[in-house]
Amino acid sequence: MSDLTHFNRAGEAHMVDVGSKDVTHRVAIAEGRIVMEPVTLKLISEGGHKKGDVLGIARVAGIMASKRTADLVPLCHPIAISRVEVELQPETDQNSIRCRARVETRGRTGVEMEALTAVQVALLTIYDMCKAVDRGMTICNVCLLEKSGGRSGHWKRS
Repeated sequence: MSDLTHFNRAGEAHMVDVGSKDVTHRVAIAEGRIVMEPVTLKLISEGGHKKGDVLGIARVAGIMASKRTADLVPLCHPIAISRVEVELQPETDQNSIRCRARVETRGRTGVEMEALTAVQVALLTIYDMCKAVDRGMTICNVCLLEKSGGRSGHWKRS
């Protein structure tokens, strides 16, 4: 495992210098789930929630969040994101909604944090919109699935 890059030789937190890195096409895909009561999933899937289109609002929240990652995570670089896709898929067999986010840029640093942030905020938005009917929802299994670009190349979860 390589050294932690967000600490200098004195052990102090610092922002990584990416100025000498090559500009490359960078992609990150992250995923997570929110598990809920069957009646809550049905309410969302059938569009019957009184607050409106839960999945549509969560999708927009995830996109917006990916663009604000540097405001939330202290040592993240602000990145000019070229593409964000947030997919929300109800899974009736698991009483859950799967969220998958794909973020792309052409830049000097990766977009893993932006993809993970998109997933987390989209799932948090579902929780927020549905907490009045189901406070027991659980956000789980948020992880990076794949990344490409940059010096470290392509990585995929096995």
